[in-house]
Amino acid sequence: MSVFDLMIKRRSVRVFKDQEVQQNIIDKLLDVANNCPSGGNIQPISIITVQTAEGRYHLGNLIGSQPWVRNAQLSMIFCIDFYRIKKWATLSNTAFKGENALSHFLIAYADLMCAAQNVVITAESFGLGSVYVGSIQGLVDEIREYFSIPKLVLPMMLLCIGYPESIPNTIPKLNRNIILHKEKYISLGDAEIQEAYEDKYGDFDEDPEKYFMKAYIEVIEASKQQGDRWLKLAKKRLKRLKITNHAQFLFKLRYPTDAMVSMNEKLIQSFRNAGFNFFK
Repeated sequence: MSVFDLMIKRRSVRVFKDQEVQQNIIDKLLDVANNCPSGGNIQPISIITVQTAEGRYHLGNLIGSQPWVRNAQLSMIFCIDFYRIKKWATLSNTAFKGENALSHFLIAYADLMCAAQNVVITAESFGLGSVYVGSIQGLVDEIREYFSIPKLVLPMMLLCIGYPESIPNTIPKLNRNIILHKEKYISLGDAEIQEAYEDKYGDFDEDPEKYFMKAYIEVIEASKQQGDRWLKLAKKRLKRLKITNHAQFLFKLRYPTDAMVSMNEKLIQSFRNAGFNFFK
């Protein structure tokens, strides 16, 4: 399969086989992460691999109702690591204050995601599947404590990897022309924006299970591993919130607007606890 086909056909996998990922493959995944683009080639990242039953169990408990975290044979915690860089700078008789510079943080986060995506695509080429778990960002303090992460190191993304038991068939995406702006940004009109998302999602299906298969596959995949608890809860919330369109579904149920904003305070405090202080 060509790299293009590999990337186009990639899907987030949440149901994994009980099959160990061989060490030689893990080494290759780490190699492509280490060889990713990096601003100034500073490489401000570290990766914690989690494979033991104990580590997977504890990580799964921290994350909560996402069974793929516990069931994946391999998890990688991608961290922004200014601890190592600051030590190196001090030993080299110079100053590094990346923990106080938002620009350093943003460049480091871009590096981290480049590394993670390198791993995702390479894993696909070995017949593995993976899924990003961004909710780790709401558990920075807890992850740092359990995994003995020092100050100036931030766990920012979790990637769960394993051999797929099942792979979602498809997932809706915007038309390529919607994300394209030639030479200058082109502001779409209301009708164009509405049409773009209608083309992406299609009609709002009032049958929850059919709709979740298209727009909330996590519920379906969780139900395969934890019974129908997630599915029942999502159906109840869909009805209680009187959701009638795709945007309401996203910003009332999946990523509730007020809840997302309220996370700011905890996240900023977690950054400060880790020694990062660019919120002035």
